[in-house]
Amino acid sequence: MKYYIGYDLGTSSLKVSLIDAGTGMNIATTQEPATEMEFQTPQPEWAEQDPELWYNNLCIATKRLFKEKTIVPKDIKGIGIAYQMHGLVTIDKSGNIVRPAIIWCDSRAVDIGDSAFAKMGSTRSLNSLLNSPANLTASKLKWIKDNEPKKFAQIHKIMLPGDYLAYRLSGETTTTKSGLSEGVFWDFKKDEVSTMLMEHFGFEENVLSSITPSLGHQCTVNKEGARSSGLTENTPIVYRAGDQPNNAMALNVLEPGEIAATGGTSGVLYAVTDSMDTQEGTRINNFAHVNHSREKPRIGKLLCLNSVGILYRWLKDNFKVSEDGYEEMNELTEKVPVGSDGLIILPFGNGAERIFNNQNIGAHILNLNLNIHTRAHFFRAALEGLAFSYAYGMEILKNDGVSAKVIRAGNDNLFRASVLPTTLATLLKQPIEIYETNGATGAARCAGLATGDFKTLQQIIEKDRVATFSPDQEGATYHEAYSKWKNALEAIQKLKTNI
Repeated sequence: MKYYIGYDLGTSSLKVSLIDAGTGMNIATTQEPATEMEFQTPQPEWAEQDPELWYNNLCIATKRLFKEKTIVPKDIKGIGIAYQMHGLVTIDKSGNIVRPAIIWCDSRAVDIGDSAFAKMGSTRSLNSLLNSPANLTASKLKWIKDNEPKKFAQIHKIMLPGDYLAYRLSGETTTTKSGLSEGVFWDFKKDEVSTMLMEHFGFEENVLSSITPSLGHQCTVNKEGARSSGLTENTPIVYRAGDQPNNAMALNVLEPGEIAATGGTSGVLYAVTDSMDTQEGTRINNFAHVNHSREKPRIGKLLCLNSVGILYRWLKDNFKVSEDGYEEMNELTEKVPVGSDGLIILPFGNGAERIFNNQNIGAHILNLNLNIHTRAHFFRAALEGLAFSYAYGMEILKNDGVSAKVIRAGNDNLFRASVLPTTLATLLKQPIEIYETNGATGAARCAGLATGDFKTLQQIIEKDRVATFSPDQEGATYHEAYSKWKNALEAIQKLKTNI
């Protein structure tokens, strides 16, 4: 029996999945560590991790999975890697880490990105980069250049987190066009590294790794990688993508009009288009999707909501629901009518939101009536507020040329609660398909896609479909509730602006 192995590097853990190379079905998934990986916050709004911690967890998880499932490593046909986006890893000429990785949720470089956007010109930046440099990888590297010049002088190569895992397994420094675009290093119009950005920040192009295809042969496991990980030497690495493009791939979201939704700590709408124009490049991110090419453009438009799962978790903790109480919360929401009897929750309490041009409007509870509202109302109002946030995000995406033909979501806690997907389906007048999958399984399947063992992922993921939520026939009630929520949001935004 042959297999593909997939890794998904998150902020809190590294997951690894093994799939059958013949059927694409998941054999096993595990993670390391069992709790959460540490990250450091040397100053407020900073976030750093040790890249060696990521690789050590990969090695531990791989060896454990092989042992538990009695897998012979030589039966692994290929490796797929998914990873937390926008991080910055730096190594010197000897391959040693120069400094801890600056990860995605670190916001030290916001002002640098904003300044670059203004000085390079907003129109020029959006036309070529499809983004503002914002707080993304390129801006983080400029922060090191400005604030840690001695360390900057030691840097031989920079990498994204997934590039580093591939480097430790293979000894080769490689990246992808999709990865460079997520760091805002890519000029979409010229289909090459952006000389405009590199010159503005004062970077030499040789600091970037060599470009390999996202889907296709990238590098192979070397002797040291095999020794430390338990994999076999010369096993090919054939797929690599950031977590959100990978989540989309795992849901077979590849073509214009297809949209992937996720609902973890943050929430994401990831829409694929064939247009390399943007009107909303300061409120959403545009990346080269995994199947992008100059001849056949496939742009992933990513809209992020910071406070999705964290809101539901906050309610569970503060209303003293049991540790495994999400199912109880979901059941209680069914006892409350659409609109939550007037209770409104604006779920934006986890820092600045890009959809509001990095304004931090905070979370708000409005219209609380102490005579009628119960904890069940809070749970429903939270899920409705999240669904309304996704709907608000879809308005931004549609303004940027996105059409919604298919919407697929992973079977996260929030999408298991019928309130959220039903509300969203009703507002968008589009069914929401729910699938039981994960990033590591998706990465493993994409490895099979890259080698040609799988011609398409559609038939494979159909076996993972667990539900489809259709628009409610009482649509007017949902639209009325959304209108009130949106009016409340606009009022709070005006209040914040005037304070």
